[in-house]
Amino acid sequence: MVWIEKQRNILDFALSSLFRRWGKNLALIIVYTIIVFVLASIFFLTHSIKKEATIVLQGSPEIVVQRIVAGRHDLVPEGHSDQLRKIPGVLEVKGRLWGYYFDPATGANYTMVVTDASREKNGTITIGAGVARVAGVQKEDTIPFKSSGGTYTTLEVADIFPHQSELISSDLIEISEEDFRKLFSIPNGSYTDLTLRVRNKNELNVVADKIKRYLPDTRPILREEILRTYEAIFDWRGGLLVVILTGAILAFAIFAWDKASSLSFEEKKEIGILKAVGWETSEVIIMKSWEGITVSLTSFLLGIMCAYVHVFFGSFFLFTPVLKGWSVLYPHFKLIPFVDPYQVSALFFLTVAPYTAATIIPSWRAATIEPDSVMRL
Repeated sequence: MVWIEKQRNILDFALSSLFRRWGKNLALIIVYTIIVFVLASIFFLTHSIKKEATIVLQGSPEIVVQRIVAGRHDLVPEGHSDQLRKIPGVLEVKGRLWGYYFDPATGANYTMVVTDASREKNGTITIGAGVARVAGVQKEDTIPFKSSGGTYTTLEVADIFPHQSELISSDLIEISEEDFRKLFSIPNGSYTDLTLRVRNKNELNVVADKIKRYLPDTRPILREEILRTYEAIFDWRGGLLVVILTGAILAFAIFAWDKASSLSFEEKKEIGILKAVGWETSEVIIMKSWEGITVSLTSFLLGIMCAYVHVFFGSFFLFTPVLKGWSVLYPHFKLIPFVDPYQVSALFFLTVAPYTAATIIPSWRAATIEPDSVMRL
């Protein structure tokens, strides 16, 4: 009980010492919180988007086969489907029709795709919320599209995808097969690419190798490769933000280290008085450690909470320009909260631990000096 009471007294004195220098400590906490907020926002954002991309891509084809001509993606003839069906282990082969349409009126690129639901619905389209927002149309309105032959095809908006799906459907337009082929002058029997469903998931690489041997002019793409590509893209974007903010982070590191590793005249005098009234060196070090822990932990918790609200409730508005890039048609959506404990732990040890440790060495040096010599400074 005596030990507990002594520790409580040390903590109380550490807090009162912080409040006596509230101006300097408040400025430090504000800067400290901003740095934690920025780093945590980047971590939360990149991890959450990668998590959502992983969930979305779980329903994507196991293998996508593209035809390559002169190093470029080209149309796949129907005959390739027959060749792929002969490969042992392949359950199903489907031809897909999709492409990009540039709208000069809005400067936006739309993704047009033929699905099972839209294949027979000639003259109508289903559009994403982003397309409706950029084009300024509503349900039952019409949108003119210029075909590759120069003629215009007017299609009616049959429906608009819900806002909840805007992350993947913002620029999407579902169109019938007949309208798609007419718009892009794609002949019957040709497809944008082919999708495969394999019987044994462990043999995807084996099937991909056979595809290359059977059809040398094609490129098989596994779902895992698409996932890795998305992860690399989001890691690069997050790294770009960190690089942009490197100067501010280094400036804070120098500021925090200088603040923590050097004691002011008042602090040295305070330590001398504590030593004079009977405090031991270990108790002085514990007291200064509590000061460092209080400042760093308060800043860390405030930064984490602000970052959580910013990313998952504020639609990460501060970082939107970097992530948006040159895109005209950008989705409006709220991320599902995904927090990686490993990233939070890493951020904790990168921000809280160094500052707390930096307060110990100068405190120990001051505490080992004779009290009378310190108070005479």
